[in-house]
Amino acid sequence: MSIKGRLFDWFNTIFLTIVGCLMVFPLLHVLAKSFSSSKAINAGLVKLIPVDWTFINYKVILADTSIWRAFLVSVIITVGGTAINLIMTASLAYPLSRPEYSIRKVILIFILITMIFQAPLIPNYLVIKNLHMLNTLWVLVIPSAISAYNLFIMRSFFVALPAELVDSARIDGASELRTMWSVILPLSKPVMATMGLFYAVSHWNSYSTALYFINNRALYPLQLRLREIVLSNDLGQAGSLLEGVNEVSPAGVQMAVIVVSVLPIIIVYPFLQKYFIKGMLVGSIKT
Repeated sequence: MSIKGRLFDWFNTIFLTIVGCLMVFPLLHVLAKSFSSSKAINAGLVKLIPVDWTFINYKVILADTSIWRAFLVSVIITVGGTAINLIMTASLAYPLSRPEYSIRKVILIFILITMIFQAPLIPNYLVIKNLHMLNTLWVLVIPSAISAYNLFIMRSFFVALPAELVDSARIDGASELRTMWSVILPLSKPVMATMGLFYAVSHWNSYSTALYFINNRALYPLQLRLREIVLSNDLGQAGSLLEGVNEVSPAGVQMAVIVVSVLPIIIVYPFLQKYFIKGMLVGSIKT
């Protein structure tokens, strides 16, 4: 390798290491505070390593039923919403990938327009109200059933599959639905896993939709409950549990809730990483 090539590799290594540290340090700080005592947090002694180790912050949030309820709502939305997303996206991407579908280009143009122009909040609210989805979990799933960006990626993957597979299935008498279910989808695990991860993370981290369209606190997802705790210092039931407990800090409880909200995605990601990398490469293929 030439000297310029080596210098470029060294520069990339140093630059990416710095960027990685900048991303990891805030997470370590949050994690350290969640395991630190109230005295250490109030004194500003906690940086990247916990001071005066304690699990009291996690005991408080685990005893708060409102956080457990919000966690369950987020799990239902993430699992059920991701399943709906994948079914709807694949059902639309497959016909748009077939050359014999004559109006596919027109449909693709309409979908592309939705990526550029989006409906304002008030018309969107009126549509959802007329569909009777206010204060229901459906409002967190149905309006975002298909992402245009994910649709184009999945369509590109379907287009890249050999057309002979579809032709052979048709010769054997398979319907279009059977062809997609038995031939296309088994070969599409990388893109399905990637899109599933995209959708799952989006559902898990979403709070703005619930903030606009849900007033029933029993239907609050975890991120909206977390927003209340972090921004308005509203600890709810956890706040009542703090009364008379000197060794518990509201800041420590806030950090513990943040850790609990991030932990599921961190656990799931390593199992989907190999599919995630393969699926991301699909987006670079021009079709």
